[in-house]
Amino acid sequence: MHIQFQHPQLTVFESALFRTTSTVVETPDLILVVDPNCLPSEVELIQKHVRHIRGDRPVFLLFTHSDWDHIIGYRAFDGAQVIASKAFQQNPHPEKSLEAIRKFDDEYYINRPYLIEYPQVDLPIHSDGQTIEVGDTRLVFYLSPGHTPDGLFTVVEPYGIWLAGDYLSNMEFPFVYHSFSDYLHTLSAASQLLERHPIRLLVPGHGDVTTEKTTMQIRIDESEQYLRRVIRAVQNGNKMDADELLSRYQFPHILRKYHQENLELAAKEVGGKH
Repeated sequence: MHIQFQHPQLTVFESALFRTTSTVVETPDLILVVDPNCLPSEVELIQKHVRHIRGDRPVFLLFTHSDWDHIIGYRAFDGAQVIASKAFQQNPHPEKSLEAIRKFDDEYYINRPYLIEYPQVDLPIHSDGQTIEVGDTRLVFYLSPGHTPDGLFTVVEPYGIWLAGDYLSNMEFPFVYHSFSDYLHTLSAASQLLERHPIRLLVPGHGDVTTEKTTMQIRIDESEQYLRRVIRAVQNGNKMDADELLSRYQFPHILRKYHQENLELAAKEVGGKH
């Protein structure tokens, strides 16, 4: 793990696995830990950082969604108040995420010094625009289903930090585990979010932070274009040119698998031949 990005209000850690980010937001009022992951030594580094900077401020633990690699560090931060979407809290299949963690740890002989459990949510987010205010720090939330059913965007005000979870990565096209229609709606909401808030910094769940608002909108537009291309391909019974698509990315071999899964889900959701 290394620090990908840092400024006075934020440290973005990057795991050696999947370029997964873990973010620690530091304001005069609170510490916000986002998706601590993934290897035990990496989670320990985040723990040490939080202990070093905390002082007497409350610690909040935010989960952007319920994928296994984002909830894996939950019990390393006992005592923190947990924030996640209401859909995350009501996940009908929490064991699926836990089994994925156990499978990963078993495959690589990993022992963790904390328990593996599905996060218990203290502060569920059930609607767009819902806020949590601590002193002068304001967390504004927007539901972001599509990748999974329980995604959550968070804007940290007044700092203009957008914590996007597994959206708007420069490392990968959209991975759709839940719904193409919901994903497209979330991208539309993302554009509105950019207009509504003075965003200065975007943190995706995988890949690079960006401070350029034009880059943020480009990532939104490219994600939408990819989804619509997949939908058209399955509706028309055409084979989408994966080689042309994947040539843009650094790790095309693994991405081919996720692209194929997207095509299969789109065929089920929107019909057509594939």
